[in-house]
Amino acid sequence: MASDVLVETGSDGRITGVTSGVTVPPPGAVWLRGLTLPGLANAHSHAFHRALRGTVQAGSGTFWTWREVMYQVAERLTPDTYFDLARAVYAEMALTGISCVGEFHYVHHAPGGTRYRDPNAMGEALIAAAAEAGIRITLLDTAYLSAGFGEPPTPPQLRFSDGTADAWAERAGALTDRPHARVGAAVHSVRAVPAAELSTVARWAADRRAPLHVHLSEQTAENEACQAAHGLTPTGLLAEHGVLGPRTTAVHATHLTAEDIRLLGDSGTGVCMCPTTERDLADGIGPAVQVRDAGSPLSLGSDSHAVIDLFEEARAMELDERLRTRTRGHWTAAQLLRAATADGHRALGWENGGRIAAGGLADFTTIALDSVRTAGPRPELGAETAVFAASGADVRHTVVGGRHIVCDGHHQLVPEASRALSESIEALRG
Repeated sequence: MASDVLVETGSDGRITGVTSGVTVPPPGAVWLRGLTLPGLANAHSHAFHRALRGTVQAGSGTFWTWREVMYQVAERLTPDTYFDLARAVYAEMALTGISCVGEFHYVHHAPGGTRYRDPNAMGEALIAAAAEAGIRITLLDTAYLSAGFGEPPTPPQLRFSDGTADAWAERAGALTDRPHARVGAAVHSVRAVPAAELSTVARWAADRRAPLHVHLSEQTAENEACQAAHGLTPTGLLAEHGVLGPRTTAVHATHLTAEDIRLLGDSGTGVCMCPTTERDLADGIGPAVQVRDAGSPLSLGSDSHAVIDLFEEARAMELDERLRTRTRGHWTAAQLLRAATADGHRALGWENGGRIAAGGLADFTTIALDSVRTAGPRPELGAETAVFAASGADVRHTVVGGRHIVCDGHHQLVPEASRALSESIEALRG
């Protein structure tokens, strides 16, 4: 942990120099008072799920009953309403220190499956929303073709589907990278992409050297159905069709066998854990320690946005493991912060992000060390304070590409983010 650090940035939005022990800053320097970390990377987001917060916490049920409520919200989205909601959601992320988001995007078409005049209107709305909120985005354009193994899409799922993987690839191929945006791919799940079409999505990503993400073994029902259809676990099926590899990230990976863990680790496949969603949906606790030990880098995501707080995601990964094992200290605070920063950026294809070093992206977040949550610990315990005490509410500054997006706790581009959230969510209630 260094103090009195001068970080110099260039006009290209990258860091040009880092110097410790600078007690007299140069003229024009901007003070970031507190603990400054690399910008956080939210490696798994479904922006429209933010409209479910509070609503799906009433009553009981399962992942599958929650999904029915989610479909009702998805049915009401248009490019305009999705832009409004995503802009507000990404502003909320910036306010909690997130500078880069991986948007796992599958609401492609109009209800019923009719294509918009611009077939990528929904994806373009998300890219534009991230720009207006001032954060980076990796749009993980998602292939979602079936309701289950051998089953056609249900009516709510028709707007997700391109019909075939080739049609998905043609549409997704029209999307382009921007200075603030990368385009990647996703397999929604092994139940949503027929086995014979998995390799098409994998090749699309490989040809572009783009990140490839996939929901994996989130539910035991998916595992059972995959075994019945193919005689393989979902991980085994992905391995058989060339989906696993260093540019691939498996999201959730909650219900794995020992062989699944070996396949992920040996292939260098990353794993994105989403503890606040996994506990909210009662999915279970994934084998994060085992996949790490097998060789899979870990990243973090807020997924359904039950909360948006990467410090809580990092804390929950350790604390969930403590509850399961009744043992403490599975990760250091520094390792958990790496999952929320450098390894998250890597999973999203921003290899120069998540580190404060010359040549890296000039993306930072600063948390206050004098709030009611963070006051007291010695400064050299800043990492421990950030992970085990702080929350997104303690973020005072977020800088993206050298641009001050959040200053003293206020978003500079979306000044009334809470109002924008309320209005955009209300618009989806009909």
